[in-house]
Amino acid sequence: MDKPQYPISEREVEFSAMRAQGAGGQNVNKVSSAVHLRFDVRASSLPEWLRERLLALADQRLNKDGVLVIKAQQHRTQELNRADALQRLQALIDAVSHTPKARRATKPTYGSKQRRLAGKTRRGEVKSLRGKVDL
Repeated sequence: MDKPQYPISEREVEFSAMRAQGAGGQNVNKVSSAVHLRFDVRASSLPEWLRERLLALADQRLNKDGVLVIKAQQHRTQELNRADALQRLQALIDAVSHTPKARRATKPTYGSKQRRLAGKTRRGEVKSLRGKVDL
């Protein structure tokens, strides 16, 4: 994977551990392996334009106070879930930081216009031959 353009340090995020949901056998009820990652977008060290883009997201993980909450419970250990949550946060920031290339309208060439009109004429001639025959 490429190196992120706007890396997030672990000092800017807050982790809290809890029990994972769902089935998982005897271990799931004893160990707090799921992780909630909280990232305050407004207080982050990201550039202003990137913070605005993050806050403008229509994402249910973003609350009205501008705090992004990511829940990770895919793995069995807390360390792997922490790494997974950080990776998902970084992927979200990388996706928001990507600016799509502006589309520029182009005009069809003279030759392509002529070919299109010639094809339409040919098709019209074929259709005109389908009429009733006068005897």
